Amino acid sequence: QVQLVESGGGLVQAGGSLRLSCAASGFAFSTYGMAWFRQAPGKEREFVGGVSWSASITVYRDSVKGRFTISRDNAKNTVDLQMNSLKPEDTAVYYCARSRSRFSSDKWYSSDMEYWGKGTLVTVSS
Repeated sequence: QVQLVESGGGLVQAGGSLRLSCAASGFAFSTYGMAWFRQAPGKEREFVGGVSWSASITVYRDSVKGRFTISRDNAKNTVDLQMNSLKPEDTAVYYCARSRSRFSSDKWYSSDMEYWGKGTLVTVSS
């Protein structure tokens, strides 16, 4: 069955860095777009960044552009999120997600994702 397992969350001071990783299994990883979402306390889940199945396309929400980098390793079935210059407003549970359709590269809404990990908590202190 499809499994997505996030790791790498933790507590970091503002301005610091964290690298999240998502280990995927149970499907043909290299044929699906992958994304990271986050949900802060009391807020709706929001898109953070996505990478196409071939890794040729990456997209980000405006607030993380230039600070976060999404990457994937199709040989290891992993997708990472490098987060630099972290801000307190980045505090959230971060979720890894798999796209609903194979070979997708332009659909990044929550409804376009079919499978989700359980999330990893990132806390940025001021």
